[in-house]
Amino acid sequence: QVQLVESGGGLVQAGGSLRLSCAASTRTFNRYAMGWFRQAPGKEREFVVAISWSGARTFYADSVKGRFTISRDNAKNMVYLQMNSLKPEDTAIYYCAASEINLSSTGSSYPYWGQGTQVTVSS
Repeated sequence: QVQLVESGGGLVQAGGSLRLSCAASTRTFNRYAMGWFRQAPGKEREFVVAISWSGARTFYADSVKGRFTISRDNAKNMVYLQMNSLKPEDTAIYYCAASEINLSSTGSSYPYWGQGTQVTVSS
């Protein structure tokens, strides 16, 4: 069982930056690939980015490529999402998720989810 807690969301102006954090409670964190997903009001949940077990590989959605950066610290059981050049269309609840399947962009591959953190980007 993996418990995930996100933090770092908030209100930011377009062009600004935020850094999301995800804390995982598991003794085997380095056995899980991690992903970030987001869901905007009235829209389906969408994949944002995933990072491999070791952190050596990443996979970004085209919509965030070049603006967002995922990283992980296995010694601290943490995953981070640095979001730069934010746009109003990035407004959503952001969820951290854990999976034993490496670098999946499919939500159903992730059995463990956090409660989400709200990111709001004003124009």
